Amino acid sequence: MTQPTPIWHTALALAAADVPVLPLRRGKRPFANCPACEQSACGDRPHMKAAGPCRCPRPCHAWAAATTDRFVLTSPDWVSAWRAAVAVAYHPAGAGVTVVDLDNAAAVTWARENLPTTRTVQTTRGEHWIYRGTMQSANKVRPGVDIKSRMTYARWLGLGTGTPTDLPPAVRALVMKEETTPARRGVVSSTPQRATWDHTVATGCRHTERYVLTGLDRGLAMVRSCSESGAGSKAYAVASFLATQHADCPGPCGLEALGQDIVDAAVSVGVPAPYARRAVTRGLHSAGKAA
Repeated sequence: MTQPTPIWHTALALAAADVPVLPLRRGKRPFANCPACEQSACGDRPHMKAAGPCRCPRPCHAWAAATTDRFVLTSPDWVSAWRAAVAVAYHPAGAGVTVVDLDNAAAVTWARENLPTTRTVQTTRGEHWIYRGTMQSANKVRPGVDIKSRMTYARWLGLGTGTPTDLPPAVRALVMKEETTPARRGVVSSTPQRATWDHTVATGCRHTERYVLTGLDRGLAMVRSCSESGAGSKAYAVASFLATQHADCPGPCGLEALGQDIVDAAVSVGVPAPYARRAVTRGLHSAGKAA
């Protein structure tokens, strides 16, 4: 990079302090995966939940691309991303911390009444509370509160004020409560009238039953592996990939039966059923082919 940006300088300083970083584009989102990594076609990175062989030199896979390697951060594959970046993100667990993201004034008030004080970073609408120690991540553990640690990223907004304290049981309990709730609701994790895929519902599919069901099984395993976060996005990706495989079939291909299995897999790891159905429906239609 011939003209380093302030964002790039910040990233290098954090990396030198053993904080894994990555660039963010507009909307506070990571840069999109390259074509080889899109929709997990590469098999994902070795340290992801769905561990795979990918060692893409580009900033693909969001938090999983975060690094402290100066050679990577200054490599040609990252240069264009840094030039277009609007912010720096970091992998909290990679830095040994957990971020309690308080998204509004009510959430901040709740934290001050219920959590031990720690380092605090001001955000646009609320605060980040930084604790020493790592845990699984989860969104919306209560109104306006997200937990960011493993398998996610957080936007770097400065050092903040105060001294980081150890991750308290009260924060861990928030995620434990969220994760056990779906399992206690039999209605949430069950779907009535499950369909079965075979050529009686896919009279226009050019694939063999073994081919389709093997691909489905692999996709379902990927969704179920996202037990900490990302199952909804993975369900969309699996549905989109399967739809693409059937794009050249004369149809019908009975994709609604495959989609139902993907919805069930997502619900089984805690994704709300309406969200899972929306994600899968969008994925099935992403290739321009109806079920």
